Amino acid sequence: MTERNVLGGDLEPCGTDPMTGYLRDGTCTVGPHDAGLHAICAVMTEEFLGHQRSVGNDLSTPRPEWSFPGLVPGDRWCVVAARWLQAYDAGVAAPVVLAATSERALDVVPLEVLQSLSIDVPPDLSSLT
Repeated sequence: MTERNVLGGDLEPCGTDPMTGYLRDGTCTVGPHDAGLHAICAVMTEEFLGHQRSVGNDLSTPRPEWSFPGLVPGDRWCVVAARWLQAYDAGVAAPVVLAATSERALDVVPLEVLQSLSIDVPPDLSSLT
């Protein structure tokens, strides 16, 4: 059975350049060994990266031993739900791609909060005109 996204659909890929996900498969799939819950597909910003660094979660420095390239603004990355919520509470949360965010994120962050920073493009673009 495949994981669902927070909207109830199939979990879409988050990012492959750099390759993201707890399993480094490009998705925010949360398996049984992901104690951190890397469930939220977020688009990195300077503010978010700076905040994470300030709270001891440096996402900018490469860590090859963990297959971690280091992130720059614009990268899409599966982030730990509690860390994203911490940044949200501080006013610096990164935008979220809901279709690529695991429904397991809802264990930590309410859907309304995720929706408030959603950058998803709807499948039917006619609603944008």
